[in-house]
Amino acid sequence: MAMPQNSTRENGFCFTQPLDFSCPSPRPGEAGRTLGAVSGRDGCSTPLSNGIASSGAPSPSDSCAEPLCTPTPAEEETPLEEGIKYVSADGEELACGWGGFTPGCLQLCNTSKGVLFFLCVASFLQGMTVNGFINTVITSIERRFDLRSYQSGLIASSYDIAACVCLTFVSYFGGNGHKPRWLGWGVLVMGLGSLLFALPHFTTGQYEARSAAEVGVCGGNQSLPCSQAASSLSGYRFVFMLGQFLHGMGATPLYTLGVTYLDENVKTNYSPVYIAVFYTAAILGPAAGYLVGGMFLNIYTEIGREIDIAPENTLWVGAWWIGFLGAGAASLLISIPILGYPQRLPGSQRYIVMRVSEAHQLKDGSHKKASDPDFGKTVKDLPRSVLLLLKNPTFIFLCLAGATEATLIAGMSTFGPKFLESQFSLSASEAATFFGYLVVPAGGGGTFLGGFLVNKFKLRCSGIIKLCLLCTVSSLLAIFIFFIHCPNMPMAGVTQMYNGSALPGGHLNLTAACNAQCGCLQETYSPVCGTDGIMYYSPCHAGCKTVSENVRNGKKVYHECGCVDKALLSGRSEAEPGKCTSSCAKRPLLLCFMFVVILFTFLSSIPALTATLRCVSDRQRSFALGIQWIVVRTLGGIPGPIAFGSMIDKSCLLWQDQCGEQGSCYVYQNSAMSRYTLVAGLVYKVLGTTFFIVACLLYKPPPPESAPGSSDASENGTSDLQEHKPPLPAEEDI
Repeated sequence: MAMPQNSTRENGFCFTQPLDFSCPSPRPGEAGRTLGAVSGRDGCSTPLSNGIASSGAPSPSDSCAEPLCTPTPAEEETPLEEGIKYVSADGEELACGWGGFTPGCLQLCNTSKGVLFFLCVASFLQGMTVNGFINTVITSIERRFDLRSYQSGLIASSYDIAACVCLTFVSYFGGNGHKPRWLGWGVLVMGLGSLLFALPHFTTGQYEARSAAEVGVCGGNQSLPCSQAASSLSGYRFVFMLGQFLHGMGATPLYTLGVTYLDENVKTNYSPVYIAVFYTAAILGPAAGYLVGGMFLNIYTEIGREIDIAPENTLWVGAWWIGFLGAGAASLLISIPILGYPQRLPGSQRYIVMRVSEAHQLKDGSHKKASDPDFGKTVKDLPRSVLLLLKNPTFIFLCLAGATEATLIAGMSTFGPKFLESQFSLSASEAATFFGYLVVPAGGGGTFLGGFLVNKFKLRCSGIIKLCLLCTVSSLLAIFIFFIHCPNMPMAGVTQMYNGSALPGGHLNLTAACNAQCGCLQETYSPVCGTDGIMYYSPCHAGCKTVSENVRNGKKVYHECGCVDKALLSGRSEAEPGKCTSSCAKRPLLLCFMFVVILFTFLSSIPALTATLRCVSDRQRSFALGIQWIVVRTLGGIPGPIAFGSMIDKSCLLWQDQCGEQGSCYVYQNSAMSRYTLVAGLVYKVLGTTFFIVACLLYKPPPPESAPGSSDASENGTSDLQEHKPPLPAEEDI
């Protein structure tokens, strides 16, 4: 059966003559080597170089490990068609194990599904730690170690700084090396980073939360001298940055080599689904981090110690460090099976034969250099490889579009819980839990749905870019919801005067006639909510004279508060510790549209990644992902948290006062926070839309005659090479 010509020479194959699938035989001198075969309808086999040794049991993923027909002596003398390059695996070990230890039970996991499982666990742990726990505990770490938002933003950005430093080296040499070993050692380093991140809890003294009872009520206020009250704990931010640096180093192979390792070991049309499952695990990780981290924040950081403040109190610091210990230990364990996988899975070579190139065609034809099997194996090819990618406009604009999306994702994932905490007057644990409920269905569902749509509609590269464009425009429209904001809960002396009038010039004025004789200090912040629905800086600033404990819920109640208007029913002027509950009617609408923004932002992530893999040559895929991650992190991931942190600092109304030194922010202005978020969202979404449009217009697909088979067959990864023989067994397809 004749086949069309393949002029691209992709994957090292060059079909220059009609091929006949009637049981071709090995060349003379190659009789001792057994090539894997795909069985034909007549019981013969087509050598597709699966690289399986002639001895031993067939692997679980390859039921065609041995030839199904024996060539006759006459056939043995017939050479194969000239012009065909077969990729063999001479001496290559394809068993799963560590060194010489390759027990048979481990070979059950030596499949694409087994690899997918362990990589999903690794990406889940990475997402849970870096994008879940860290973002959840940002407020607690700021409070515990006296950090400002821009400093915590720098901690978050250290992850991306490390990734940028390592990406070129890892993606170039790891892409041409033993990928599972790079992946395994990376996960191990990531685990060490998690353990280091938790270390400051064990090297610092106990956290002394000065509760309202210790501070005292009106007339009984106490304070430590400034020399003792001042703290130098902010220096621990460098330990956190080093932990994040190790996280970035360890995760670098995961999203470059891990993606290409999956892509190389499954059929082309199944690749988006596998990658979508992989990234869905990475999205569910942060969601789990928000939920579990929120639970840990309800436990006091000094476990076993009695404390008379509740989690709702702004002085409360939860057990932020527990999650990092668990995630670090789990990462160390999961690195062991990943290190045992072979350089490529048994049976994977057949998928290289099936693959059809969709690489962007350069006018000077220089893209053909990347098809050389020897290209990229030495350092001298590095500059030429970079130049080929820089000359690919589709790849460049996909990178820029990814950077704009990464800026918003990094900024909102870091400070999203803080946004909800301020808008809805929630505690840190409640805000983290709320954000987790948004990210689980929106982020995880959007990621998986994106890969599913690419596979379902069998989209080619240009269609995939158009899908990304549609998603970006949809999220752009939804981001206008940030015109809406919840008003600040009224706070005497901070958002309004004690008599309810506006503050002159927006300056703090915590002293009034009702508390002038109390001798209250600004260094002691312990907000209480009065029966009049107004928050006060502390029981002292509310003019409260006595304190008792509520028998029903165990909470403290402050009585005879001179600044609190008497309740209509009881006629008492009382206050309870913590923030007043927000009754913002706009909360459902704001949460609904935030869900839409997150959904469509993550819906484009897998299509954009698939388009990146398809618009470059096969041998450049790992390196292209590495370069893309450098651009995304340099222009998006690194400046995103720092920019958002600085922006949020500008909306601060009440700063911590540590004997004249400015600490972390206590109260934010909700309207300003929403306004800054809207401006940032519009700018980056418009840029992302523009970059996707340009990438779509500049993409130049290969000429139709270079792709074997019809477009439908090509998209299914079949083509004529597979069209005239029965399909592979079901267990080999996936």
